[in-house]
Amino acid sequence: MSKFIAQPANTLSGTLKVPGDKSISHRCIMLGSLANGVTEVSGFLQGEDALATLKAFQLMGVKIERQEDKVTIHGVGLHGLSQPHVPLDLGNSGTSMRLISGILAAQAFDTELVGDVSLSQRPMGRVINPLAEMGAVIESNAGKPPLKIRGGQSLVAIDYDLPVASAQVKSCVLLAGLYAQGQTCVNEPETTRDHTERMLNGFDYPVHTHAKKICLTGGGALTATKIQVPSDISSAAFFMVAACIAPQADITLMGVNINPTRTGVIDILQLMGGNLTVSNEREIGGELLADIRIQSSDLQGIKIPKNLIPLAIDEFPAIFIAASCAIGETVLTNAKELRVKESDRIQVMADGLNILGIENTVLEDGIKIQGGVFSKPSGTIESHHDHRISMSFAIASLRCKHAIEINGVDNVKTSFPNFVALANSAGMNLVEI
Repeated sequence: MSKFIAQPANTLSGTLKVPGDKSISHRCIMLGSLANGVTEVSGFLQGEDALATLKAFQLMGVKIERQEDKVTIHGVGLHGLSQPHVPLDLGNSGTSMRLISGILAAQAFDTELVGDVSLSQRPMGRVINPLAEMGAVIESNAGKPPLKIRGGQSLVAIDYDLPVASAQVKSCVLLAGLYAQGQTCVNEPETTRDHTERMLNGFDYPVHTHAKKICLTGGGALTATKIQVPSDISSAAFFMVAACIAPQADITLMGVNINPTRTGVIDILQLMGGNLTVSNEREIGGELLADIRIQSSDLQGIKIPKNLIPLAIDEFPAIFIAASCAIGETVLTNAKELRVKESDRIQVMADGLNILGIENTVLEDGIKIQGGVFSKPSGTIESHHDHRISMSFAIASLRCKHAIEINGVDNVKTSFPNFVALANSAGMNLVEI
């Protein structure tokens, strides 16, 4: 088990390029595999999560060639997958497991999905239930992995109301809908990231969105295309917060995905007084990109608006560090979803903030954080093998007087393989041992 030692640092500078978007990288492999023709991808995230998806489709007979961040996918069509001879091991990737379940529920063959210790504790009932309504047959371990998906089922379209705002569940149902008889619709309580809808349209498969209702009709076909994956805003968020809290900072993040269903972290930091400037906006392959300049900021505590929560759901560990460095109290509620991520991100972050001397109150569906000073000579922070917890406490070193030790950072490579190198190039003092 590896750990980070983050020594105090207070300066951040430079022009940085963070790795490709994880959500989009997953979907490139899935839809490219199901398309007719050859899909070419550039900027593919070479993290373990996305590579788990790639390997899973290779095991189902799809020829996929990769040279660093360039991937060529020889699509087999919606009905061209073949039965894998072993369980599909999706590692730490909840996105892979939930989305692939929608595809596999309609195949002619049986499959089994497994994951690591962390993924094996994550709830899958949220995708099993709507898939069962469509006619899928799935066995689980009390709603958790491993999942055994029975082949040979005929799926029927449903009109599904999401019980929680989840892009993963929405995507799972839409992917199953590709195979279902009739029109499948998903109704969202709040807007969530829309990469699946955008990419389906990019593969010439029509998806219709009206307000918060997303529909598609089964029985069509996907046509191969070229995709350039933008930089991941979830990875960029660590450097946005880092620059806001550092005493001396001026960095520019290049080519970041600013899909409007993902920009909650920018909106929240700006509401807190963050000095962020978005420029050079452009559209590539149906996704919006921009360069983002961030400078040292005098942050203020806020009550985080409910409508921004689904748009920043993966970025909250980093936002909690921003709140810790703000003047006054930051309050987050309506965020129970954070308790079922790679870890219980509310409780794990609260435990770490306590170690650093930051006053906080854990709520059932959120947290209150009183901004202050990282005053305690820090003990050891347990990340619970959650990559976003590990990176969030690493950036806290920009406001610390003492070194921070963070245990269990192995999974950082699932989403941000070069995090340590990039952080140190910008002025941080971070070692992995």
